[in-house]
Amino acid sequence: MFWKWVERENEETGEKEQIPFLRYYKVFNVIKQAEGLQSKRETETFDHDTIESAQQIVRGYKDSPVIHHHSGRAVYFPGLDRVSVPPLKDCRTAEEYYSVLFHEMIHSTGHKSRLARKGITQSGVSFGDEVYSKEELVAEIGAAMLCGVAGIENTIIKNSASYVQSWLRELKEDSKLIVQAAAQAQKAADYIRPSK
Repeated sequence: MFWKWVERENEETGEKEQIPFLRYYKVFNVIKQAEGLQSKRETETFDHDTIESAQQIVRGYKDSPVIHHHSGRAVYFPGLDRVSVPPLKDCRTAEEYYSVLFHEMIHSTGHKSRLARKGITQSGVSFGDEVYSKEELVAEIGAAMLCGVAGIENTIIKNSASYVQSWLRELKEDSKLIVQAAAQAQKAADYIRPSK
């Protein structure tokens, strides 16, 4: 589905108004849903070693959700309590893999059986709204914290332009947001990696 706001002139008043524009497309997976067709998408894979300091963090998450490796997007499914991330071989660098994995692991700490954060437990949360933006900010800060502990560069911050835009709108309206998000991120990072 694709949607955006478009401007048009009201025929009765002559004033410009914003209206929602919606278009949907039927999309098929060439490999799984079509016979006799070959995908034109070239898949590039990379050969990396795991980073032991990052692996220790992953192993240390005692009641972690199930982690699946599946090519495509990274996502946390609260209803299933499952993290899905692309495999290490799909990432350009090992740091990128762990940055993405840590981001999704931070989301998972919001599950109702863990820290019960509103951005994960509340139904009806959607991309760009206030609750979603706050949860993404928590996940980004938490992932950066875990990357720091592992001694690796957090590479996903560079790829978060759309998220950052929504956070900036929120920050203008709520000056305490960054402090609150950082506090929640610290709780999440501490949950994954409790101090000994």
